[in-house]
Amino acid sequence: MTTLLVRDADVLVTMDGQRREIPGGGLFVRDGVIEAVGPTPELPATADEVIDARGTLVMPGLVNTHHHMYQTLTRALPGAQDSELFGWLKALYPVWERLTPEMLHVSTQLAMAELMLSGCTTSSDHLYLFPGACRLDDTLEAAATMGLRFHAARGAMSVGESKGGLPPDSLVESEEAILADTERLIARWHDPGRFAMQRIVVAPCSPFSVSPGLMRDAAMLARRHGVHLHTHLAENDKDIAYTREKFGCTPAEYAEDLGWLGPDVWHAHCVKLDAAGIAAFARTGTGVAHCPGSNMRLGSGIAPVRALRDAGVPVALAVDGSASNDGGHLLAEARRGLLLQRVGFGATAMSAREMLEIATLGGARVLGRDDIGTLAPGMAADFIGWRLDGLATAGALHDPVAALLLCDPPALALNVVAGRARVRDGELTGVDLPSLVHRHNGLAARLRQAA
Repeated sequence: MTTLLVRDADVLVTMDGQRREIPGGGLFVRDGVIEAVGPTPELPATADEVIDARGTLVMPGLVNTHHHMYQTLTRALPGAQDSELFGWLKALYPVWERLTPEMLHVSTQLAMAELMLSGCTTSSDHLYLFPGACRLDDTLEAAATMGLRFHAARGAMSVGESKGGLPPDSLVESEEAILADTERLIARWHDPGRFAMQRIVVAPCSPFSVSPGLMRDAAMLARRHGVHLHTHLAENDKDIAYTREKFGCTPAEYAEDLGWLGPDVWHAHCVKLDAAGIAAFARTGTGVAHCPGSNMRLGSGIAPVRALRDAGVPVALAVDGSASNDGGHLLAEARRGLLLQRVGFGATAMSAREMLEIATLGGARVLGRDDIGTLAPGMAADFIGWRLDGLATAGALHDPVAALLLCDPPALALNVVAGRARVRDGELTGVDLPSLVHRHNGLAARLRQAA
């Protein structure tokens, strides 16, 4: 049995039921699980490993609930820089057709490094295209080398251009193959237990790339195996128009008709969710992954997070694809989310503490986890430490919690997942980051040249 003591944080943000913020706080961990939280003098004095957290704010790790990690290879790509969603996808599909298993592996590692250095301890990833020999296993194997908790969403596209869909026919799969591979992945990789490091999610891509039949079959498969469901929904005006034209209803009505509402479902974006859709999500406990940076980058609009929260809809935070966001800094994404709600709905629409709650507890709820998102006895030892002695928070130490989002992101000092330090003193442990970046850039160049 191994123990870990974190002591003397300037402030420890628990996100517990009382939302305690403890000056001089710390926590005691045994075998990757929190055993005690409180003021440092009330904790055990010794442990196998002791971390002095003076000069930092310690809080639960951030949870990223929607990503496309392979897209780190196509950031800021010419021809897709100034497009809305559908045009952006059309420009990038021909590039993504050339992805290889090695590219999936390395791009997953790169994306996870970026997330970990920005305070993330748990992430979902939505991979929905599998050219050549590419498999979801390529990303799962990469994740195992990085140590991030990982919800791998087995996406899919089955309706190509010849059948009225958006993607090229070369990137779609047969629905029988999609369902069979999804079941294989659940059997091979899914861990339903508490403190699981890897889980599988059933995730057909979107209403404009799969059939209603696949959506229904996927929902039944997921519920048969007790796994979660995820897709894109109501992202922009063209998304709404497509659903109305093809199916004669709103995206929320479409999702409900197909069995895609419930506490085991979360949808990315929901920028254009109407009042009836919000009410349906609230009634069924359906979650939303809010992706502010991507929604801004593609001009999709401002998701009604304030209305969603007020109605009782579970809302989480996400960086979305690194080619629609061009970045994967999760704390910066939380700041964008905070400010965007104020732009759309007024200065009192969102507080810094509420957005931090969305980024921690909100993510845990949406992913269906009762073991992360808060620092309390019996919870996973997933926590982060932000430096409070740098330029970003200078002059803001009277409220360092609010300063995390009202100021520019400070430097990350510490990232611990399952009781193991993955970032220490601002540096990734066990990862040669310069070599990873160099390899990733080489693969990105090869991908562009091949396309």
